Amino acid sequence: MSGITFIRQLAEVVLAIAIAPLFSGWIAQCRAWLQNRSAPPLLQPYRMLDKLFHKDAALAMDASALFRATPYVLFGAMALAAAIIPSLVTDLPLARVADAIALIGLFATARVFQSLAAMDIGTAFGTMGARREMMVGFLAEPALLMVLFNAFLVFGSTALPDLVDGYAAHRAAVDPSVIFAAVAFLMVLLAENARLPIDNPATHLELTMIHEAMLLEYSARHLALVEWASSLKLFNYACIGFALFLPWGIATHGQDGGLPLFLAFAALIGKLALAGAALAFVESLSAKLRIFRAPEYLAMAFLIAVLGLLVHLLLRA
Repeated sequence: MSGITFIRQLAEVVLAIAIAPLFSGWIAQCRAWLQNRSAPPLLQPYRMLDKLFHKDAALAMDASALFRATPYVLFGAMALAAAIIPSLVTDLPLARVADAIALIGLFATARVFQSLAAMDIGTAFGTMGARREMMVGFLAEPALLMVLFNAFLVFGSTALPDLVDGYAAHRAAVDPSVIFAAVAFLMVLLAENARLPIDNPATHLELTMIHEAMLLEYSARHLALVEWASSLKLFNYACIGFALFLPWGIATHGQDGGLPLFLAFAALIGKLALAGAALAFVESLSAKLRIFRAPEYLAMAFLIAVLGLLVHLLLRA
């Protein structure tokens, strides 16, 4: 790995970690505007993280080493996922080594650790949230895999940089199955990131929470790392969507100059702004589903992804 490549890889990870809370703050602001409420400051997530990092952590007496280590595992897994996803450039060493299947494995690892940590203390709400989180993940991962398989069949690779490079080489190629895959991906993104209609990130009603129910025992730096990892996960999912469906602006292989990187950064900021506004719009129009309706929602996402895959196979036949 050359020095320039290493710096580019490190810069992309640092950028993802830095602007992930800003993306969450932008979504919260857009959602408040659409609901005719007073919007929180754009930098509110950073203020919350700074406040939590300066507090003293309070741990339950029965907390094990797993409970203490989980926030660091979550943050590390999401940071590693950001290194695999080509948000600015495709010429990244880790992105070439690990494909999208390994990326889903990272998300699954983070989910397992978070669920185990929620059950570690033995509280009723933590265990309830862990069970619900595992149910959502069990149903969402097959739908996400079907979405990725659709893109793999189009470009013949399981590596996200190859998908972006392939799209740059065949810009005129438009596959109708991508529309079905995009709809299914949006449904999975909302479910995997505890957004409406599956979960409400603004609620604190214990009987309806999924993600928040698993965080009730965390405080201070541990809670800050978990919340930061959640913002980073949402950012990663958005960048996966950009790589699959909106790869415009990402610097492809061979574009190593300063101008392509600056244009890629500007394109990323613009796409994040539009994606955040779109997510806030979708959430403002959605009502939270009852928990027993979540399997139906995710089954619909899976069927839409399968339909897109069948459309692609029929058109190629």
